[in-house]
Amino acid sequence: MTPTPETSTSGAREPDASRRSDRARRAILSATRELISDVGYARLSIEGIASAAGVGKQTIYRWWRSKAAVVFDAILEANSQDGGSVALPDTGDLESDLRAVLRGTVAALTEPATDRLQRAITAEIQADLVVADELVHRLLRPQLDATAARITAGVQAGQAGESVNPQLAAELLFGPLFHRWLLRTGPLDDEFADGVLAMVLAGLRPR
Repeated sequence: MTPTPETSTSGAREPDASRRSDRARRAILSATRELISDVGYARLSIEGIASAAGVGKQTIYRWWRSKAAVVFDAILEANSQDGGSVALPDTGDLESDLRAVLRGTVAALTEPATDRLQRAITAEIQADLVVADELVHRLLRPQLDATAARITAGVQAGQAGESVNPQLAAELLFGPLFHRWLLRTGPLDDEFADGVLAMVLAGLRPR
């Protein structure tokens, strides 16, 4: 009997290279999140990430072209959902569902372990348009589109006016949260999120 790629002649299973790669990738992203929380973006280095993850620098450069790209993927993994999809809850109550999403966003933005990570990539995208485009395409746009889809369902259920622009409404919901988080103009908490929601919903209601 000819041994399969997963079985050696001694009967032991050979290591799965793809699984080894996935473990290394996850270790790199985990190390990136931990290091940037400890030392900040400016002091973060590929060498430091490699050492903390227990891999060689060449392993990192095989998958990412720069430090910023590694940080960006670390953010994506921290914010990813099962299957990579983004969907808002649909309980039949538009206000309740949007409140849950906005409060979840507040919780994510104010989590100490991820705040510095988020701020690092936000600063980086001001100069790196490639990373900026990826951020919009892979993280921000899916969230906005999912919110717009939930608002569209609300329109169809008669919970929002037919003249509502769902994409614009989604921007109006999240914009103030990111503005306050980025500029620190005041407390970013559930009370603020609820106030934003109340004002936006006032413009969404059927007339």
